[in-house]
Amino acid sequence: MLPRADAEEAVQEALVRAWLRRDACRSPEAPLPWVLEITRNEARRLLGRPGTLALSDAAPQEDDALAGAAVRVTVEQALRSLAERDRRVLHLRYAEDLTQVEVARRLGLPEGTVKVRLHRARGRLRRALER
Repeated sequence: MLPRADAEEAVQEALVRAWLRRDACRSPEAPLPWVLEITRNEARRLLGRPGTLALSDAAPQEDDALAGAAVRVTVEQALRSLAERDRRVLHLRYAEDLTQVEVARRLGLPEGTVKVRLHRARGRLRRALER
């Protein structure tokens, strides 16, 4: 089994790699399997280090659930670090899957303003995830 610190490092590194290569995701509407594969590969890379223990014999479903939970926790922590205005615009766009036009209508803002806010909020989220 990976030591906790190594497991956390694998998840963090995987999230950074996924974020930096997000354009390579073939299913952006459902990126979890892609992110989990990156996480598994990062864990395997860490296992190749001298002194690192072997992965547990847990069922793949348990591994996926654990990795998914780790990803959710990391993203939720990063989102909590953002201002309410940023969280709101990201939530509407991605969690509620609204278009930029629909987000603008919902918030009573011009579409251009929503585009700028989304761009800036994604940048702040990226920096929070990189920390």
